[in-house]
Amino acid sequence: MSAATDLLLDGWSRIEGSVHRAGEGLGPEDLAVRLDPDANSIGWLLWHLTRVQDDHVSEVAGREQAWTSDGWDARFDLPVGGVGYGHTSAEVGAVRGFGAGLVLGYYDAVHQRSVEFIRGLRDEDLDRVVDERWDPPVTLGVRLVSVLDDCLEHAGQAAFVRGVLERRS
Repeated sequence: MSAATDLLLDGWSRIEGSVHRAGEGLGPEDLAVRLDPDANSIGWLLWHLTRVQDDHVSEVAGREQAWTSDGWDARFDLPVGGVGYGHTSAEVGAVRGFGAGLVLGYYDAVHQRSVEFIRGLRDEDLDRVVDERWDPPVTLGVRLVSVLDDCLEHAGQAAFVRGVLERRS
């Protein structure tokens, strides 16, 4: 491993802690609460950040997403598809009906796959271009930092919503 992968692994461990603090012990009703009719729920935020991590890291690792390969899609059995990017308010509201055990189980499976991938990287791997649709093209290092940032932002949003709910009760 290198200093760069050590930093990425540290970041990934921070995502893990934040996700678990935001979701542990919550039932389906708590996970589905929206602070206003168009707000994201804790459940949607945790599901979405996990779907994005699964999608993006699986793509750069050249493997099928855990969502389909491990049957998480069937376990969640949601009426919406994708990773949540661009979901309408109604689609956000449809991501419900599951408890913390399911969403955290999916997160843990994706986290483990991501960490295994990162542990196998060398510094020079981070310069590999993984997406030429952007100017400048996106390297593996930039993509991983982008996923890290997105996941931490959404985990923080979920923690905020949980804090509001706890203050209300």
